Amino acid sequence: MGEPVARIGLIYNRIKKITALHLNSISITNFKNIADARLRFSPKINCFLGNNGMGKSNLLDAIYYLSFCKSFSGLTDSAIMKRGEDFVTLRGEYTRKGIAEELQMGFMAGKRKSFKRGGKEYDRLSAHIGLFPLAMVSPADQELITGTGEERRRFMDQVISQTDAVYLDHLIRYNRALQQRNKLLRDHVVDHSLYMALELGMERSAAYITRARERWVEKLTEIFEKYYTRIAADGERPAMMLRSHLAGRPDDLIVLLDQNRLRDEMLGHTTVGPHRDDIELMLNDMPVRRAASQGQCKTYTIALRLAQYDFMREASGMRPLLLLDDIFDKLDATRVERLVEIVSEDIFGQIFITDTNRDHLDHIMAQSGHDYRSWEVKEGAFTLNSSSETMEDEAETTAEEPETADGEAPEAGKEGEA
Repeated sequence: MGEPVARIGLIYNRIKKITALHLNSISITNFKNIADARLRFSPKINCFLGNNGMGKSNLLDAIYYLSFCKSFSGLTDSAIMKRGEDFVTLRGEYTRKGIAEELQMGFMAGKRKSFKRGGKEYDRLSAHIGLFPLAMVSPADQELITGTGEERRRFMDQVISQTDAVYLDHLIRYNRALQQRNKLLRDHVVDHSLYMALELGMERSAAYITRARERWVEKLTEIFEKYYTRIAADGERPAMMLRSHLAGRPDDLIVLLDQNRLRDEMLGHTTVGPHRDDIELMLNDMPVRRAASQGQCKTYTIALRLAQYDFMREASGMRPLLLLDDIFDKLDATRVERLVEIVSEDIFGQIFITDTNRDHLDHIMAQSGHDYRSWEVKEGAFTLNSSSETMEDEAETTAEEPETADGEAPEAGKEGEA
């Protein structure tokens, strides 16, 4: 493990005790195309094999949901329910910092979502963010390159919010005040005191947000560049930088708002502030979206997500869960080989991988020497492969009926229904 990134991981472990977050098991009812699944996981590598559209990514989304209280795909709670059903439940059993923990989510059509930790309902779902850290590599990450600045801001906010609760609080406050200010602009309100009351709070939050983003980009860039170099060929020079109206002047939002007030009144929305920040992604001194091949773009987003993992591990003192969805697509054989070598290292904790090609996953198993389990996935049903590492507990496809948010056992959907 002589590579730079591996050395960084060893240094982190020496500086402070790093523990692994483990998802021991999950129970799913009526989540997307998964009618009923009960899976017990390996503490290291878990593989899900099957054709596209069978439910592999939905399983990862269920795991993601338990960390973020929402779907990775951005679907509303009513949209994640299996077609024809009127409730959805998720239950995960974890080991967090050596202590057994349970998370439960329940949602019934027309009712408020219930999200519990250890049987206790959260007063604010934002209090849950970051307690069960997770990084996910997905085909949708292509939007980080080709999408608007909103996609890259969402990436920043997701990572920083998992490691800094104060940042998340300021982000919520800023966005709430921003919406109120935009409403004043649309309604053509001219009372300066109303604007000033909002802008004072916006400036305080904007200063914290800007400084946190500047620190994050600086830290992430170094780790990201090393991961990219490990996966890609020599000679490729990646870079990223924060573009912000408040760069170098984080306390001057009110000045900027005053300078742009007439323009904002004409357009009916606020044109300056952290909500307009962006990350410029470069490769060989050119924007990635214009200059990079598909393989280079995929390498870029994977390196960003692996850097995110390292950042969260250092900040939280835990090895986050790592979800790798269809990670090998569009990569040449050399990059696949290098990526397999990286994710097999001990600096990573529990890993969940989906793929249509079993050869990739068999290679990972042979490389890692770690405990693993693998499942075949078909139409929302999961079958444990007999070649997986033998463990006492089998993956269950049926079990006792799960509880809804109200604590009552609902009528189960038809088993195996897609």
